[in-house]
Amino acid sequence: MSDEISLAFRHPSERAKATAGDAPCDRISMTEHLREVEIGAFQAERGVTQTIRFDVVVEVSSRAESAADDVDRILSYDTIVEAIDAALAAERVNLLETLAARIADGILAHPLAARVFVRIGKLDRGPYTLGVEIVREAPEGRRPLRLLAETAPQPLVVYLSNEAVARPDLSELLDRFEAAGAPVILCVDRPDLPVPHAAHPMPQRRIDLLAIEQGAWVLAARDRRCVVVDSRTELDWAMRQGQISVWAPSKLVLDAVEGPAPDVTHPLSLALWLAAAFHAREVLSLGATPPEGAPDPHCPLRLLSADDLPGVPGLPTNT
Repeated sequence: MSDEISLAFRHPSERAKATAGDAPCDRISMTEHLREVEIGAFQAERGVTQTIRFDVVVEVSSRAESAADDVDRILSYDTIVEAIDAALAAERVNLLETLAARIADGILAHPLAARVFVRIGKLDRGPYTLGVEIVREAPEGRRPLRLLAETAPQPLVVYLSNEAVARPDLSELLDRFEAAGAPVILCVDRPDLPVPHAAHPMPQRRIDLLAIEQGAWVLAARDRRCVVVDSRTELDWAMRQGQISVWAPSKLVLDAVEGPAPDVTHPLSLALWLAAAFHAREVLSLGATPPEGAPDPHCPLRLLSADDLPGVPGLPTNT
């Protein structure tokens, strides 16, 4: 068997290495991902599912460095899984080629993806695997990476004062937020404890942000649905899964290119900045009013008391 034919039957990762250019690149891969899928052009393939295996290799345009152990600076494995999920959820397809092309397009929409190999195989058609493999390169003129993809769902941002966090009916309140039909991002106040004072604004800013994160962990201990997140990647993933997130602000605030001004450290002001950056559909503030000069959230803002049980879209407002 010639080298060219041999290479055609090797794993996509080996094909990627053999066909790489002169510039070194990093690769991430997902192998032997099995899904039950209804797919196929034959009538016998309709109304039944088949076991489909996915092997994907992505070449990325930046290199991972040991000194930058930061999930927001890499292409996450979730990008591959989400591209497969989206392609399968869009509609039933007849051809593996169509499915592979849609998965590749979804992955290459990420700004760091340079080239992708997608291999898909049907495992149930006989004592063999029937499959296809495609290679696609990133299109020219892609948009730069932003804080959140424009296609991401618009969250409901909820600011909870310490009094609101301490409510005995917190679980009922969270039930109400979940019923809004949108991902929920909870933002909190600093605990009612003394905050250390630094002699310079920069360390003081970090101290104030870390104090807010203490409040986030206090809330997380109240209900298991409240998951503390600090990175854009994890927050993006939680939103797409429709989960409740509790925002720990230090990382996003300090890393943002167009972040809030250095003197903006009021917890509600930061929540309003987050709402604008993530294109929130609404902000609810329970127990606090924005300070003077607070950022514009670019969405409706409702100010409620700490013990209110707010109405959300589709539910009646209590009076």
